[in-house]
Amino acid sequence: MKLVVVSAGLSVPSSTRLLGDRLAAVAAPAATAPEPQPADTHVIELRDLAVPIAHTFTSGFPEGELAQAFEAVAAADGLIVVTPVFSASYSGLFKSFFDALSVNEPDALTGKPVLIAATGGTGRHSLVLDHALRPLFSYLKAIVVPTGVYAASEDWGAEGLDGRIERAGNELAALMAGLSSTVPAPRRDSFEEVTPFEQRLAALRPAGE
Repeated sequence: MKLVVVSAGLSVPSSTRLLGDRLAAVAAPAATAPEPQPADTHVIELRDLAVPIAHTFTSGFPEGELAQAFEAVAAADGLIVVTPVFSASYSGLFKSFFDALSVNEPDALTGKPVLIAATGGTGRHSLVLDHALRPLFSYLKAIVVPTGVYAASEDWGAEGLDGRIERAGNELAALMAGLSSTVPAPRRDSFEEVTPFEQRLAALRPAGE
């Protein structure tokens, strides 16, 4: 099973990359439980691909490392995407990567579980997850994980961030396992409660199982 992290952080070290790594540290082992080996994790740093991304819009096709990045995203069983917040939205580099991907690999994200995350200097930008990132990946036909993670500067080391990371990582892992598993969904009596998230997982399983 393959997990890909797309980080649009620009600095070194980057809090954006750190958030992606922490999310992957939860999702990768959980996606293959009880298998002994975690999912194979691959990180794509968009700052290293800025020039090839720009060239793609003029040449019409990706080359070299950018083409490999597109192939990795298309082949992934799950995706973690993390962007810093610029002007109350995702960064231009982040958007350009997925614009170029959608042109060259139109179905790369169709039906793929995607965990959305962002970093910023203040908690006032936390709505970026729902007003910018979630609509973008819904438009690209991805299955967006219910819990997104936003980390402001004051969140690092504070109570609450670890819990959101844990919950979101496990939700991504459950979706990844649900898409690849052939185990039938557990039967329930009609009076038993079924959560919306469980309904989404059940809907992913092939009909008749």
